[in-house]
Amino acid sequence: MKLAVFDFDSTLMDGETIEFLAQELNLKEQVAEITAKAMNGKLDFFESLTYRVKLLKGLPVSKVDKICHNLPMMKGGKETISELKKAGLTVLCFSGGFKNATEYAQNILGYDASFSNILHSKDNTLTGLVGGEMMFSSSKGYMLKKMQSILKVTPEETMVIGDGANDLSMFEHASVKVAFCAKEILQKAATIKINEKNLIKILDNISL
Repeated sequence: MKLAVFDFDSTLMDGETIEFLAQELNLKEQVAEITAKAMNGKLDFFESLTYRVKLLKGLPVSKVDKICHNLPMMKGGKETISELKKAGLTVLCFSGGFKNATEYAQNILGYDASFSNILHSKDNTLTGLVGGEMMFSSSKGYMLKKMQSILKVTPEETMVIGDGANDLSMFEHASVKVAFCAKEILQKAATIKINEKNLIKILDNISL
């Protein structure tokens, strides 16, 4: 193994960033329902993302950052990433979530880089618009192929870890596919299934 790519929401972090943000506006249940449909592959990811972000319009950026800097990290994440890096792997995070969370979490968890989306703001307030590198259901697979080319890593040398339908595209380009407490649609595509909220279990299932 030379490359490991983790999803962020419900994988490296215990929950969904957008739901923590929506809770601030008393919209958590509405957003969670849409998230669940998207993660189970029953709703187009781009459509679900843009619709959910639109609901966050008016939230102050300071509040977004405060929430994103206090998200609960998944048990065993820091230790697992540390072991992977000791073994010489490049460790990345691909997230359909937001840079406010993934770039802050990089300092905590120690992965090498993250690719995620940007919540657009004006006058320090969310406008309800979003853009970035991970907007579509195909985005993670596309980015993985790019990174494999840059790092000169093959699919056989790649491990990916995720929980939802938008992780399927990167599963296509890796030999080790870890479904972590995952939706059924991803479990079917996995080579390793972990159904306990502890990322250290990954190390029990691979040889570094």
